[in-house]
Amino acid sequence: MEQIPGWVEKIFTPKVNELIGEVKGLNTKVDSLRNEMLARFEAADVKIDSLRNETKADIESLRKETKANIETLEKVMISKFKAVDARFDALEAKIPVMEKMAEFEVRLAEVERKLSVHA
Repeated sequence: MEQIPGWVEKIFTPKVNELIGEVKGLNTKVDSLRNEMLARFEAADVKIDSLRNETKADIESLRKETKANIETLEKVMISKFKAVDARFDALEAKIPVMEKMAEFEVRLAEVERKLSVHA
């Protein structure tokens, strides 16, 4: 019985040691890959933060520009509405005069009709 364990040890020890070496090598590769992936994730986080900040700045700039355009448009529209109001006011002032003119035209037509009947 004592010879079998020694014999097994002689056969399997080199293979076990070889496997241990390969496992250590794999562990080193895994650690290296993990570190590389962590570095890449950190770099990606930095890029994402940078893009987020750029996007926020772009949105804020667009918001300010849009607000300024709306304010300018509002001023133009108010000016146009005031001009239209002024025109309506002028027309309203002319309505009584136009009504009187129409009344005079009717009277004039009556006078002309009466004169032509008597002539």
